[in-house]
Amino acid sequence: MEDCVFCKIIKGEVPCFKVYKDAMFMAFLDINPLNLGHTLLIPKQHFHWVDEVEPYEQYWRLARKISQAIKMATGCVLVAKIVYGLGVPHAHIHLIPKYENDDHIGGIHPNNIKKISSVDMSQITQKISDSFSQL
Repeated sequence: MEDCVFCKIIKGEVPCFKVYKDAMFMAFLDINPLNLGHTLLIPKQHFHWVDEVEPYEQYWRLARKISQAIKMATGCVLVAKIVYGLGVPHAHIHLIPKYENDDHIGGIHPNNIKKISSVDMSQITQKISDSFSQL
């Protein structure tokens, strides 16, 4: 899709902090993270909704594996997997680390965006990628 920012990221037209890439899927850090390590997992083929993605089971298995890598890399308590289908019309799963003393009390608050330096984004990208390769 021409106007889709995620399709542009896949093509390399828009830069990103890439955590993972294979023939079917790509994961990269969210530019408006809710916590350090907030990652988006997308199919490389354009699907509007997560429910349309095939192979569906493989998509969710990969989400679980990347979540494990995020947890290893960040030391977070858990990784929330959130799909709300708004913002960008390209299927994506938010993988959001939840830290014990973060300011997302009682759950994840979508307006609680963090300012994270590009240096820190680069470092956590590498840590997540390295953790993924250890799984």
